[in-house]
Amino acid sequence: MQGLRNLRGQVHLCLTRSADHFPDCSGDPAAVKRSLPANQAAHIAFELQPGAYALSVIHDENGNGRLDTSLGIPREGFGFSNNPHIWFGPPSFAAARFLLPAGGAALNVTMKYML
Repeated sequence: MQGLRNLRGQVHLCLTRSADHFPDCSGDPAAVKRSLPANQAAHIAFELQPGAYALSVIHDENGNGRLDTSLGIPREGFGFSNNPHIWFGPPSFAAARFLLPAGGAALNVTMKYML
């Protein structure tokens, strides 16, 4: 993960294979979710089967368990696999989708801060 604004709070990750449950993984029993202190979030490893996935990341700076917004604009950092361009709202599953080959791969997610 690149570009954390500071190392306060938590980083929440959501990894799913389902477009219906992206970007927050809610209701997806097969989703992989992790939360860890921001100062430990530079490199995170997952054990996954090969296939198509999409990853979303939130930098919860104040530790309240959610992405804070102001007039719909995120006040905390966020990122997605493939680092898609953000217009209004989160990217589609297709824009964040990546293929994980057998043997694994490394992703670089660049965090974005709007405010």
